[in-house]
Formats: sequence, C-alpha cells, structure tokens
Amino acid sequence: MPPFSSDLKTIRMWKDVPDFESEVDEIQFWSSNQLDQRLMQSSLHRSDVRESTTITLRFDPRMLSRIKRVARSRYLNYQSMMKQWLSERMEQEMKE
Repeated sequence: MPPFSSDLKTIRMWKDVPDFESEVDEIQFWSSNQLDQRLMQSSLHRSDVRESTTITLRFDPRMLSRIKRVARSRYLNYQSMMKQWLSERMEQEMKE
C-alpha cells in the first residue's frame, strides 16, 4: 500500500499516537494510520520562521521526566513537543 493512502486514518494530534508496547504493535498501528501533513510540518524545526520569546516554567521533576519519556518515545525534542501540545490546545480553545 503506498504511503498516505486515502484508506488510512489520519492522525491530527500527537496525543492520538499511542505508546507502543512492542515494535509489532507500532507496525500494526502505522499500517492503518498516517500523520496529518500539518502535524508533520509543525514538527519540523524552522529556525528562521519567526522570532521566539524565551520563558521559564517550573515543573515537578517527575512530571518533566514523564514528558521527556513521551517525547523520546516519539523521537521528538521534549520542548518542541510541549509547544505542539500548547498549539493544539490553543486551536481547540479558539474553536470553542
């Protein structure tokens, strides 16, 4: 089956990608699912897109460890993943 076939379910948010128990589970998941192009594009690092502001957030160390673990399992930088989560939530809030 070619990639991005119309028969595949499109994943529009990272939270819809499960934590896989095994490589077989991951293969089965991706054989019937695909990432939305916008989600893929938003995951690319584009340093010259626009200026950004640095902020400081304080996290419980256990929570930060869990966030980093999720990011690693998805082969993402944890800060980029957190920005994506915030962006998705903002879109959701704006629709309501």
